[in-house]
Amino acid sequence: MSETTIDTTELGEKIVAVIKTIYDPEIPVDIYELGLIYDVFVNEDYDVKILMTLTTPNCPVAETLPLEVEEKVKSLKDVKGAEVEITFDPPWTQELMSEEAKLELGML
Repeated sequence: MSETTIDTTELGEKIVAVIKTIYDPEIPVDIYELGLIYDVFVNEDYDVKILMTLTTPNCPVAETLPLEVEEKVKSLKDVKGAEVEITFDPPWTQELMSEEAKLELGML
């Protein structure tokens, strides 16, 4: 029986690339650069778990944004399943934004 090893780094990069196509509807920056994605886990069954936050608990897209992330990640051919877990610990702050996002928003 041969074991196939997953290139989790490569799959992780594909997941990040697809996440970068999802934008906060109120800010012209993708949710990855905004710092809303805290962690991406991939197990040997190609199941993906994404730990993410929202800019505020009462964010207008609190219901739809996690679903959009799940659907887009599930659409990758190497991914069997995707689950998004929302957390507010630690709470999101502007410090979590990438330099690129801060530049885009005129904060630098």
